[in-house]
Amino acid sequence: MITQFRSAAENVSAVVTEVGTMADAFTYIVDLCVDKDACQILAPGCETPLSDRADKVCREKDQKLIAAPLLDADAAGQLNDLCGNRGICLVREDLRRYVSGIDIGVTLADFGVAETGTLVLASGSEDLRLATMVCEIHAAILPKSRIRADLFEIEQDLAADMATGTDYCAFITGASRTADIERVLALGVHGPLELHILLTEA
Repeated sequence: MITQFRSAAENVSAVVTEVGTMADAFTYIVDLCVDKDACQILAPGCETPLSDRADKVCREKDQKLIAAPLLDADAAGQLNDLCGNRGICLVREDLRRYVSGIDIGVTLADFGVAETGTLVLASGSEDLRLATMVCEIHAAILPKSRIRADLFEIEQDLAADMATGTDYCAFITGASRTADIERVLALGVHGPLELHILLTEA
């Protein structure tokens, strides 16, 4: 199923990497952030000098930013140490304050669907939703043990989540894409430009 999942995900432009441990996943994510160009805050009118106040909004952020909501304290501490050593800012909550400048959003996927290369994330957290949608790169950590053959195999798990009041469930297949404009495929129009799926052993 891992091979099938990888093949299906890569067919829709996802980057799938086996990293071993959660610590390895965090190292991969921080390295990815260091190597990418800084996300710039670009507002309408930035191409024209309007005022001192507007110019401050349009400037590049002072440092790169990783958003990682819903990590437990130990995992957040590990990632924060790695970010601090590389000059990266880590935010874990109140992501509305950073929606124009998140370089990488980090999430923990609940399931992977081998048939389609789809990630399943169930959470009522607004911060998690923002982490999957307003970043330039979405890095999802998925334990291999959570990969299922098809959606029928996670039906009962999702039904149990919904019974407890979960009001949000996302099915993410590849990077954001559209072909609405003159039937030309464009990535990153409605969400992240890249999706990296990091497969861990546990």
